[in-house]
Amino acid sequence: MKKRGILNKELNTLLASLGHTDTIVIADCGLPIPNENARIDLSIVKGFPPFLSVLDAVVDELEIEEIVLAEEIKSENPDLYESIKARMGDVPVQFVPHEDFKEMTKQAKAVIRTGEATPYANIILRSGVSFS
Repeated sequence: MKKRGILNKELNTLLASLGHTDTIVIADCGLPIPNENARIDLSIVKGFPPFLSVLDAVVDELEIEEIVLAEEIKSENPDLYESIKARMGDVPVQFVPHEDFKEMTKQAKAVIRTGEATPYANIILRSGVSFS
């Protein structure tokens, strides 16, 4: 049995399969997920697991070179936006309109669905490379 880190088999497999520049999405419970995307549904009930708990677990295990957020998060969910900024440090951020964000999810290797039920609680993570 694993001693620490992510225990979910599908999520572990996804993270281990990522290469440089691959993208994944961590989504709230309302983001439409394209049929062609792999879906890892972690949601149990509305609000659980929360977006930030899932983000923290993934950030702990994944080298991230860029993130994408919907422009609307800044005005419609500023507390979550500040929490994301605090966690991501110097990682570059691209902002796009929410409709464009939804289109960008079609290129992701997978969408991880949380139970989060607050507006614009979605992020695209672009995998980096760690040779250190």
